[in-house]
This record gives sequence, structure tokens and C-alpha cells, in this order.
Amino acid sequence: MTSRPYIALSCLLFVLILLACNAGVDRKNGNETYKCFTFTKRVTLPGDPVYIYDSISGDISGWWDHSFSETPARLYLEAKPGGGFYEIFDESGDGALHATVTYAHRGKLLRFDGPLGLAGQAFHMVTTYSFEPVGTDSTSLAVEIHAAGEIDDNIPGIVEKVWEHFIFERFKPYIEHEASLAALSFYRD
Repeated sequence: MTSRPYIALSCLLFVLILLACNAGVDRKNGNETYKCFTFTKRVTLPGDPVYIYDSISGDISGWWDHSFSETPARLYLEAKPGGGFYEIFDESGDGALHATVTYAHRGKLLRFDGPLGLAGQAFHMVTTYSFEPVGTDSTSLAVEIHAAGEIDDNIPGIVEKVWEHFIFERFKPYIEHEASLAALSFYRD
């Protein structure tokens, strides 16, 4: 249930972000400009929404291929409020927190907030995964990105291409491969 204070706070935050994005302030010590952008990518995948949700979270090393270290020891997304999107570099526990989960409803919606690979600059990105059943055996996955901060003209296009890579070139084939293995196993039994 949505409360009125939450709606009012969300509207205020949205207005403040719009004002900041439209300001386009040049700094004296550089040419950073504060902007924002958004986009949504959609794909239909084999499997029910809970299966897709579980596959896009937890251990994501099978399909996520962008990291700070060449060979991270662990790469995972904790699908719970306050959970982290972690890259653990080595067995000593060194690593990076790419984002923090702000909303998790298994099989329905997963949202996280953080700069992902753009850490180190004033960059704020909210990523939302939405899951909708398609028929009895597929899921429509929508990946929605909202970003604001120090953004040069190339960043929106780069970020959109990277997400196309993750969803269409990495996650979709990963899920299709898993589905084909499950079907093969079904016929063998």
C-alpha cells in the first residue's frame, strides 16, 4: 500500500532531479555537466517469473561479464531489501559494492540503486527489473534505467549499449541454454 507521504517525497525527489538535470552547471575546475537519462529494454524469456527472477539474482557470474577485477572470486546480487550487488575480488574479501537493493518482490520486481561500473564520480543510477508472465511458460523481463549526475554526452549511449549486451547477448542466451539443458534432461528421464 502506497502512503501519501511516500508519494509526496517521491514527487519532490523527481522535481529536484529534473531541476538538477536541467541546470547544466559548468564547474570552474572542469566541464562536468549534470544531466539525466532513462531507457527501458524488454525481452521475453523461457521460464516462469520466479525462475527468471532467481536466475537474474544470486550468483550472476554465469552471465554478468563486466567487473573491476579480471577474475572476481564472487559476483552476486542479494535479492532482499538492503542486499548488495557485490563483486568480491579475492578470498580475503576485497571487493566492490556496485549497488544496494531497495525493493525485492520475488517473481515480480527487483530494484537496486548504485553506480555499477561508473563508481568514482557523482553518478546515481536506479535499475529496475520487472517480471510479467507470458502464457504459461515464458516471462517478459523489462529492465528500466534512470540515471542522473556527472554525465558527459557519451555516457547515455554507452550505458544503453552495455545493458543491451547484458540482456540480449549474455542473459538471454544464458537462460535459453539453461532451458535447453532442462528440456534435454526431461527427455532423458
